[in-house]
Amino acid sequence: MKTEQLVAALVADRAAGTRSPGRTLSLAVLLGGVISLGLFFAVLGVREDIAPALATWRFDLKLVVVLLALVVAFALCRALGRPEPVAHPSRYLLPLLMLAAMAVAMELAIAPVAAWRTRLVGSNSLVCLAAVPVLSLAPLVAVLAMLRSAAPASPALAGAAAGLLSAATGAALYAFHCFDDSPLFVVTWYTLATVPMVVIGALVGRRLLRW
Repeated sequence: MKTEQLVAALVADRAAGTRSPGRTLSLAVLLGGVISLGLFFAVLGVREDIAPALATWRFDLKLVVVLLALVVAFALCRALGRPEPVAHPSRYLLPLLMLAAMAVAMELAIAPVAAWRTRLVGSNSLVCLAAVPVLSLAPLVAVLAMLRSAAPASPALAGAAAGLLSAATGAALYAFHCFDDSPLFVVTWYTLATVPMVVIGALVGRRLLRW
């Protein structure tokens, strides 16, 4: 075989076997999300007052926050899943941090000081701390399995991003059950519920995603 033919064969083989990282990651999130969705309806379910809740700015803002977290985590996970190092990956989180800060500032400006503690603690904090990680497990497994074939430059960071993405998926589902809509509650307790998944993702990713 001539050199030109060999190169052409290698290029054709690579093109045939190439998959879009974004599409593969989307499929992983979708697969894990479907499993978590079944668990969500089996154990939790949608809150009974969902219709009037959709007419309130706090609930709508909660949905915007968790959905933005999902988009941001997806972009970060996709970037860190590549073999090339990512400079300043924390910049991906800036839009989410800005929105969270704005939401908290709005709540502090509108709600009376006497109500701050009540809105912060809420009525489902312990449920949130348990439900979000449980709903995140299937997406985490699916995303980590996808990243094994992606050869990330930093296995630990890629695993942490997978944990963040899975937690955002779980939080997006739990938001439709949670009766606490205050930005003070969402930013505090949803974040605390996310931390274990990020840590688990980093620890597992450091070993599982090495190449």
